[in-house]
Amino acid sequence: MNTRILKSCLLGAMLVLGGCASGLTGETYSRDEARAPQTVRMGTVESVRLVQIEGTKTNIGTGAGAVVGGVAGSSIGGGRGSIITGVLGAVAGGMAGAAAEEGITRNQGIEITVREDGGQTRAYVQEVDPNMSFAPGERVRVLTVNGTSRVSK
Repeated sequence: MNTRILKSCLLGAMLVLGGCASGLTGETYSRDEARAPQTVRMGTVESVRLVQIEGTKTNIGTGAGAVVGGVAGSSIGGGRGSIITGVLGAVAGGMAGAAAEEGITRNQGIEITVREDGGQTRAYVQEVDPNMSFAPGERVRVLTVNGTSRVSK
């Protein structure tokens, strides 16, 4: 019975964390950005390098981990021992859940430095898109909507 509850909690946590992921590629727009006017600037790629985009850090991973850890811990021992191991399991599970959430939602990013036609040089970070690559010397568009910029071809 406890194993079934533990598996259900773990599955629920994974589904919740998977739902937190959002696209950060140059091709992904939020609902608020869709159909909003954009500023378009042209430029030339100066350099490109791979970077890591940090994962999300919300209370969801901590909470889900604490529930799973608490259930798992409470199944060890009996009486007061069960309560103590449940509390310890919840604390350890919360810490593990927070780390898991950050790791699961971490993305490979790309930093694209662009010399814009107006003379400004700016760097833009977005998630790696396997369907789009950038190379120094290449002409690109920098699109800005609602304060969010992306590099596109």
